[in-house]
Amino acid sequence: MKLKEYTLSLSICLTLLLSPMILNAAAPAPAWGTKGMVSSAHPLATEVGARVLEEGGNAFDAALATSYVLAVVEGYSAGIGGGEFWVIRDAKTGKMTAIDGRETAPAKAHRDMYIDSTGNTVPGMSTTGIYAGGVPGTVAAREYIRDTYGSFSRKRILEDAIKAAEDGFIVTPNQAEYYAYLAPKLGMFESTKKVMFKNDTLTWEAGDTFVQKDLANTLKRISKYGKDDFYRGDIAKEIVRYMEEQQGLITAEDLANYKINVLDPVMGTYRGYSIYSMPPPSSGGVHLIQILNILEEWDIEQFGRGTADYYHHLAEAMEAAFADRAEYLGDPAFYDVPVEGLINKEYAALLRSAIPDHWARTLEKPGNPFAFMAEDPAENPAAGHTTHLSVIDKWGNMVAVTATINTGFGSGVILGNTGIFLNNEMDDFSVSPGQPNYFGLIGSEANAIAAGKRPLSSMTPTLILKDGQPFMAVGASGGPKIITGTLQTFINVVDFGLDIQKAVSEPRIHHQWKPDYLFIDYDISPECAKVLNQMGHKLYLSTVASGVHGVMIDQESGMFYGGADPRSGGSAAGVK
Repeated sequence: MKLKEYTLSLSICLTLLLSPMILNAAAPAPAWGTKGMVSSAHPLATEVGARVLEEGGNAFDAALATSYVLAVVEGYSAGIGGGEFWVIRDAKTGKMTAIDGRETAPAKAHRDMYIDSTGNTVPGMSTTGIYAGGVPGTVAAREYIRDTYGSFSRKRILEDAIKAAEDGFIVTPNQAEYYAYLAPKLGMFESTKKVMFKNDTLTWEAGDTFVQKDLANTLKRISKYGKDDFYRGDIAKEIVRYMEEQQGLITAEDLANYKINVLDPVMGTYRGYSIYSMPPPSSGGVHLIQILNILEEWDIEQFGRGTADYYHHLAEAMEAAFADRAEYLGDPAFYDVPVEGLINKEYAALLRSAIPDHWARTLEKPGNPFAFMAEDPAENPAAGHTTHLSVIDKWGNMVAVTATINTGFGSGVILGNTGIFLNNEMDDFSVSPGQPNYFGLIGSEANAIAAGKRPLSSMTPTLILKDGQPFMAVGASGGPKIITGTLQTFINVVDFGLDIQKAVSEPRIHHQWKPDYLFIDYDISPECAKVLNQMGHKLYLSTVASGVHGVMIDQESGMFYGGADPRSGGSAAGVK
């Protein structure tokens, strides 16, 4: 969609005020419970997670069961042909851990694989079709979580997902519209068409029972044999057979060699809260903390919720962080990411000092975080669709997991007879450094393609402690808007005192440096939009679609609360 720059006259403001897209109705009360809480992007998945908690499972069991059901009912957002990040707290030890199950570039991948002989990017090659996918990491990550932290059997974890795939689930009107919208992409591949189309021309409609027999059989094999079948067994053989038939890149060796990374989360503080989030190859945690560092010295509450003053300062902080993202972020196994400098509070103070109070600036280039590191790295550089779920249990285990296959149904390709959609995460690399990807994000050499490398992500699974005790698990879907959606939800709770459901439902803004537009929700007031425009912000009006899902615990009462973003159609459920 081509961006449109709006000069907001009074007449346009009035039009917006009367628009049917206005979303700012009163948010419902948050879900509540006394023994745990789950929030996810689909009610069926949330229900399964809550039931696992009721049966005595812990937060890890509930998150696994929920995520596998999401892979069935929300296949356009996430699935076992993609990747995911987990940030977890183990109540037994109090230790916070990050699990990197991000996809990797196949061994045959190379820096210029999407560039033609004239030096131009081949349209669609990194987003659609067999060449768009990286080696999936989802199953490996989930098996590590179950083996290390789970208490339920693999059979129990997967039984609800298998049932949803084998017996089917009811297609909602929103899902049906999305299937129809993506029909041209899905119809390009015979293996996909036989699953996603009810006849030659029509995708599944609202009220239909959508059955996925091949996916059910694949999940049964994982239930019985675990990750070995996916990476070395019969599932792997079918993936490789289809890859060879279609002359794709992923080989048996790529699958067999895949490994997750177990990492320390990136950690920051904000107004006395401790924030633990995903480190690189995600940019999410680094820039969530960086933006909060910039904001911390301002009186956010005094700016006022929903005011142009608040949104202006928020947008300028976002822009500074995303400029740094474009320059410095990539897979740390291939590039020295200056995390220490980026999350340094003195560096944030420098960035803050350059932000005007009353007008929008044009930010020409990133900052320089290297001056705020104890040691320079070895070489300094020269100068939606995804899903999220959050769980806290009665023991204090916490889980925030964000899973993805990138854009709607990933590459569009179902891998042979597996029922698995292949991701299109290769587009999250800088396929041509300096050129925007699907989400309009700019990347540098730090995120250039290399065999075995993990593409940069915006996923921001985040855990927050207060006085060392569990407070909130939160995260979002929505490409780069994941970072800003998670950020604004946290601010809504901490600075504005909103309950978690109201916090995830509020209007949002987004700025990612390039393109130089301030994205604002339709339900931001016309007067506020007018003032932002007068301050010099180039406004792009849209539904700022990042589906945020958060759960929290009131430390005084011990009550659990959950919020599910109305933009994603999900739900939260507590255990009473």
